[in-house]
Amino acid sequence: MSPERARRDVHPHPPAPRVALSTSAVYPETTSAAFEWAGRLGYDAVEIMVGTDALSTDVDAVQRLRDHHQIPIVSVHAPTLLLLPRVWGTDPWEKLERSAQAALQLGAPTVVVHPPFRWQGSYAKNFLAGIKRLTETTGITFCLENMYPWRAPRGEFKAYLPDWDPTDLDYDHLTLDLSHASTSKQSSLEMAKEWGSRLKHVHLTDGTGSFMDEHLVPGRGDQQADQLLHYLGESGYGGDVILEINTRGAKTRDERERDLYEALVFTRTHLAAAERARTSGGSDT
Repeated sequence: MSPERARRDVHPHPPAPRVALSTSAVYPETTSAAFEWAGRLGYDAVEIMVGTDALSTDVDAVQRLRDHHQIPIVSVHAPTLLLLPRVWGTDPWEKLERSAQAALQLGAPTVVVHPPFRWQGSYAKNFLAGIKRLTETTGITFCLENMYPWRAPRGEFKAYLPDWDPTDLDYDHLTLDLSHASTSKQSSLEMAKEWGSRLKHVHLTDGTGSFMDEHLVPGRGDQQADQLLHYLGESGYGGDVILEINTRGAKTRDERERDLYEALVFTRTHLAAAERARTSGGSDT
């Protein structure tokens, strides 16, 4: 692949997953910078993390960025993180409804949500039925993301209801986050296989089992990201693959660019190998 632009091989049915860049991957740079990086490096699309960057909360401004850079938006990450209590209001249902409205305006088929916190009362109690209702009424697919147990000196703290692991719960659409799986000491590959057709969205990253939720460049941790990509390619996965890595430790913009580019090339390389294996009917070595 060219060092200036990693381009995806085009294959007939089914199409290879789009490889998108989460705007959170360039933090502390802005949503605007994420579009610039995505265009320069050759990402297919962008996921909008609605958060502390004021621009990310201005849907009209994000739409102008999309149109200017000619890069589609495939998903909106709702502002349901603990550190975003007032972004798009304080009512959690309002946050999800505004996320759906943003996705509709931006042409994004997916909204990513976290499970409710145990202290969120009726929202937590009615969450499952509520996101099913939103999916049906808006036409936007609400994908619940796997989380991880919070660790405290006296043991694990139950922060999410009914659980941080959606595997045995009745959610129709799921987002698999590899760093969260690592933090919870699970295997992303086994989770993907167990979820089957419920797997609709992937946050591709990595981790080493630390309680810190590392969001490493895929391939630098314990989650067998290469094998997961092969599985996705060979199984006919129809969702998107979002690079949601942490580049906050980058000392320079060049270092951040190297991480973003390495993540993209890693993903495209293994998806292409899986596609070759699938179309040839055998393993690609």
